[in-house]
Amino acid sequence: MTDPNMTILYVDSPVASAAFYSELLDKTPVEASPTFALFVLHSGSQLGLWSRHTVEPAATVGAGGGELAFSVSDNDQVQALHDAWRARGLVIAQAPTTLDFGHTFVALDPDGHRLRVYALSEG
Repeated sequence: MTDPNMTILYVDSPVASAAFYSELLDKTPVEASPTFALFVLHSGSQLGLWSRHTVEPAATVGAGGGELAFSVSDNDQVQALHDAWRARGLVIAQAPTTLDFGHTFVALDPDGHRLRVYALSEG
C-alpha cells in the first residue's frame, strides 16, 4: 500500500480559501483556478482546496468536515500560534488546553475546517 501524500478540503470558494491558506502557510499555491488550488508543503505533502460545488463525484460532507493538524515543538509555540492566529481574526473553536496527547488548540478556516495546533506530551 502506498502512503497518502495529499489532503483535499472541499471549500466554498477555492480562490478565497487559497488567499486564506497563502497567508496562514506563508506560501503561494502552485496551482490556482476558480475550482481548485494546490499547495506543496515543506514536508512534501500537498494541500488541495477543491470547490465543493464542482467536485466529482459530488461531496457528501458538510461544511467543516476535516481537520488539519500542525505539530509544534512545545507548549510555548502552541500559545504563540494561538495568540497570532487570534490576533489575525481566526475563530478559535478550542482555547489552548492540555489533553491526553499533549497541549493543543483548534482554530477554524473560512469553511469551518479545524486547524489543530499541538505539542505532544513528553513521556
